[in-house]
Amino acid sequence: MFIKKIPYLILFLLISVMSISQTKVKTFLYAGRVDVLQDNKAVLIGTAASVSFNFSGEKCSVLLQSIDSWEHHNYVVLELDGQYMGKVRVEKGPVQSFEIKVTSSQKVHTLTIYKGTEATMGNVLFAGTTAKLMTITPVRKKKIEFIGDSITSGAANDPSTIPCNQGEYFDHHNGFYAYGPVLSRNIDADYLLSSVSGIGIYRNWNEEGSDAPIMPAVYENLYLTKDSSKPKYDFAFQPEIISIALGTNDFSNGDGIKERSPFSPEKYVSNYVNFIKMLYQHNPNAQLVLTNSPMVNGEKAVIFEDCLNKIKAEFDTDKSHKPILIFKFKPMTPSGCSGHPNIEEHKIMAAEYGPFLKNLLNEK
Repeated sequence: MFIKKIPYLILFLLISVMSISQTKVKTFLYAGRVDVLQDNKAVLIGTAASVSFNFSGEKCSVLLQSIDSWEHHNYVVLELDGQYMGKVRVEKGPVQSFEIKVTSSQKVHTLTIYKGTEATMGNVLFAGTTAKLMTITPVRKKKIEFIGDSITSGAANDPSTIPCNQGEYFDHHNGFYAYGPVLSRNIDADYLLSSVSGIGIYRNWNEEGSDAPIMPAVYENLYLTKDSSKPKYDFAFQPEIISIALGTNDFSNGDGIKERSPFSPEKYVSNYVNFIKMLYQHNPNAQLVLTNSPMVNGEKAVIFEDCLNKIKAEFDTDKSHKPILIFKFKPMTPSGCSGHPNIEEHKIMAAEYGPFLKNLLNEK
């Protein structure tokens, strides 16, 4: 009898060891549009995409590399134990080491590295850390995806390190303080940003025609480009709410030099409707919220709202999905770089929009 029981005992021990092992292998948490590679390396792609880990000790170093196809730098934002630590510039070239010094007396520390810049500004490789890693457990929260353009990306919102009239466009990016991440932290929700500067529904800020990388053409690509060699997005996030803020660039006049056709409400509505159908294929249970733009005013704002109402009406009789909702931001005269909202104005947008989204999440 004793000999017959040994296999069962071994099986029990194996299952126990496997369970313990599985709970201990989680040392990194990834969020946003991230390409997770081997050896715990990861490419931070989209705005505010992040990697988090717990560690012990008084300091550690993180290894980062700007892996753009063109010669320029990038930015990440560091958050240690829930405290904003500022922007860090990551140069193009070899992997760089950045030392993180602990500022609190707690035994276990949490570091999160956020991509400060957006997808089209290049990518940042998280190449590892010297930290003494501890296990990290994801906290289950409700989720929101923000689809949009430069406003959603937090572009040109932060001249704290380089003044607006100096440096490059991406020198003033800070995705950590874009309205989506700000309001998500305020209402304790997880978030994903799928956003690109200059992008639109049927045409971009200064591009139109079949070759333009509009949002419907790049959304299903993890890297938010039309590059077919890049991996597809896996849609594992499955948000309760998808917020779409696209139209500022469709309505824009471009640079005033390149030929620009008059705005077409028909093309805008048609492309938007088809884009929503695509979103429903990947996120059938999501609540969609369409927003206007605080930067589109006057007669254009009236046409914008009419278009959103027509898009909503296209789905009003579809009982297989939740009714589409519309949220209107208040008009704003932005005071950030290159005519964009600054950090304080993003906080105003978050304060406007946050309670609306929180009420929706509480209903689910």
